[in-house]
Amino acid sequence: MILRDAHHQDKALIDRIYNDAFPRGEGESVSKIALDLLDEKTSPVTISLVAEVNNVVVAHVAFSPVQIEQFSDCSAYILTPLAVQPQYQNRHIGSALIEHGTNILAKRDINYVFVYGDPKYYNRFGFSEEIAKTFIVPYTLQYPFGWLGRILNPYNTVLKPTGVRFVSTLSDSSIW
Repeated sequence: MILRDAHHQDKALIDRIYNDAFPRGEGESVSKIALDLLDEKTSPVTISLVAEVNNVVVAHVAFSPVQIEQFSDCSAYILTPLAVQPQYQNRHIGSALIEHGTNILAKRDINYVFVYGDPKYYNRFGFSEEIAKTFIVPYTLQYPFGWLGRILNPYNTVLKPTGVRFVSTLSDSSIW
């Protein structure tokens, strides 16, 4: 398996991954998020990764920057979306992408990474509700227990509850 940066020439493959991995209707909307994040210019840069098996792109993940209100020197990203082709699931490919992406962020001295997903899956990577509860999402979450955080590099100031802001692709209340 090879993990590498996603490129614009991977767009059709990334689209197929999400449409195959998610139910009809949901796959299209999640794919749009992945492709829009690949196109969106962010600062700091969004990290978009793919996994290849036998020279075939079989999985994708994106990590985009999150602005922490009131704490401009506190850095964070959000992991979303993530998908693996169904025939390649349960082979630790998604896990490898998550760990690779979080390692990149940790080396860049990012303080936190968030995810909005299934705690049963993401807890094994060090994500927890406890860490995320200080960071207030600007939308009503359909599944509040799914807002999770992980410390990559400790932040030296005691944080009080504060809001977070996402890149424009993720700033749509309908996706939350």
